Amino acid sequence: MTWIVGVLVFWILAWLANLWIVRQRFAQHGAGKLIAPMIFGVTVLILWEGMVRGIGVSAVILPAPSLIWAKVLASTSILWGDFMQTFVRGALSGYMIGCTAAVATAIAIDRSPFLQRGLLPVGNFVAALPIVGLAPILVAWFGFDWQSKAAVVVAMVFFPVLVNAVAGLADTSAMQRDLMRTYGASYWQTMFKLRLPAAMPFIFNGLKIATTLALIGAIVAEFFGSPIMGMGFRISTSVGQLALDMVWAEIAVAALAGSLFYGTVTLIERGLTFWHPSQR
Repeated sequence: MTWIVGVLVFWILAWLANLWIVRQRFAQHGAGKLIAPMIFGVTVLILWEGMVRGIGVSAVILPAPSLIWAKVLASTSILWGDFMQTFVRGALSGYMIGCTAAVATAIAIDRSPFLQRGLLPVGNFVAALPIVGLAPILVAWFGFDWQSKAAVVVAMVFFPVLVNAVAGLADTSAMQRDLMRTYGASYWQTMFKLRLPAAMPFIFNGLKIATTLALIGAIVAEFFGSPIMGMGFRISTSVGQLALDMVWAEIAVAALAGSLFYGTVTLIERGLTFWHPSQR
């Protein structure tokens, strides 16, 4: 009972400390914005550690954060190889191919009303397909290496980015387009100097959504066939061996990689769309 009281007291104190920090001026700008979420994350880890050890939960069911960290340190070479296979070769390559193809297709749709009426409804249908049904088909088509994982990622990220890009290209007003025609601008000059910059906030919304979809798609695809490395392969085999510490270590690496990926795209967005009201 004592440990329950200690956990509750710690949670209340951490909550009050976070409330005080978010009201301070230094926590509203720059790196100060990271203080509150970092304290919250550390609080969750400490509570997790205390509750698991206090209740006496078996490591097979839920390992403590300290055991997960120890497994990460003891398996750095394995985790690095899995990261390179899943994230760099599968998720990142599929992300780049899918997002580039989506923006190019959005421009083609903007030029062709036929594509706008025919492709977008089909795209919505394909986007609704379950990944667990699509992944084994693409693995059978492209083989067990990273190419099939990249194909799954392309299928997952293509249509969210496409829909956002099409909406962004349609966001400029008729007055703005008439002004460009008054200046004698061609279609492509209007596209690259007006419409594409105006669509950037929409496109980056799609790109940020696609960062999480890319990693999820690559990991899920590895459940259906992979070389003897990769995050999905390691998770599926470790679950069969009841090595839950390795499963959580892979989850931690995937969460960190996904967060850094999302943060990188957000920083690029701030640099390219600094003029937009959402960045002020």
